Amino acid sequence: MRSYLTDAYDEGIMDAPHRGEQFVQLSRAVVGSLKRRLNIPQDYSIFFTTSATECWEILIQSLTKKKSFHIYNGSFGEKWYEYAKKMRPEAEGVRFDINEAMPVEDLAISSDTELICFTQNETSNGTQVTATSILNLHNRFRDTLTAVDATSSMAGLNLKYIKADIWFASVQKCFGLPPGLGILVCSPRAIFRAKQINERNHYNSLVSIYEKMLNYQTVHTPNTLNIYLLKRMLEDRPFIKQLDIDLVDRANELYEFFGQFTEFKLLIENEEVRSKTVVVLEANERVVEDIKKRALHHNIRLGNGYGPWQRNTFRIANFPAIGNEEYEELKRFFQHYYV
Repeated sequence: MRSYLTDAYDEGIMDAPHRGEQFVQLSRAVVGSLKRRLNIPQDYSIFFTTSATECWEILIQSLTKKKSFHIYNGSFGEKWYEYAKKMRPEAEGVRFDINEAMPVEDLAISSDTELICFTQNETSNGTQVTATSILNLHNRFRDTLTAVDATSSMAGLNLKYIKADIWFASVQKCFGLPPGLGILVCSPRAIFRAKQINERNHYNSLVSIYEKMLNYQTVHTPNTLNIYLLKRMLEDRPFIKQLDIDLVDRANELYEFFGQFTEFKLLIENEEVRSKTVVVLEANERVVEDIKKRALHHNIRLGNGYGPWQRNTFRIANFPAIGNEEYEELKRFFQHYYV
């Protein structure tokens, strides 16, 4: 990362005008690299936003006139639903249990629903919606657009983009970059719908973003430095197929390792729905605080719990940017103090 930043300074990226040719070439290169490296279909469109949270707003305002339907089991999926209700009061949602697969067969989604929304990898509790569930949802509701928050899995897992219309993420998780940049991926069907609605009341209206990106530009002043860092990171990483294999292998090792302890346990008992990128461990509040403080003393920063699990869990990220040797150090720490 340090060398990327130095190169960005030397190449004049820091003060490159975002309507100039240098940015256009950078933007074009990153879009092409994202499609090649992450297996994103060639006919899908890619846009730069400020964050995944902004994507919630873009999609609700530009792809729904009346309502969306939200399927969630954790804090981020629920926040998306709550935000949608502020913009479209008729938005509907259903919660499912953290140890259950998404209940696709039981969903009662009305025909006037314009957008089905869910979180592929729920960062708050360490669960995932499997590729099988996404496929089943796609097959059951073919006529309705589907939108997927993939914040803590995009660029780490080999997602099947063809099975949903919209995918989005922020870059501070599996991309391993500083926060302040979001990636929004849209199918031709999603773009067609945006053009039909033709909502242009906001700076970040999807049809406006699409029109600007035809020339590889953004509607807003973009995070040019982060887009440059994204370009360099993609060039230096393996293709997503290999990254997925490595990450899933490491996730399985971590789950097996943490399954042996008695002072704390894995929050998600159902192996099928466990996240491959966020491992969540549960204990009483005193033990959680003790573990976090002791780890920090050894320069190991464990993730805090989130939402309803804030006090009684801690989280361990399994992201590509974190090296295997760091996980070995983590294991040594837990073996020394808690076995």
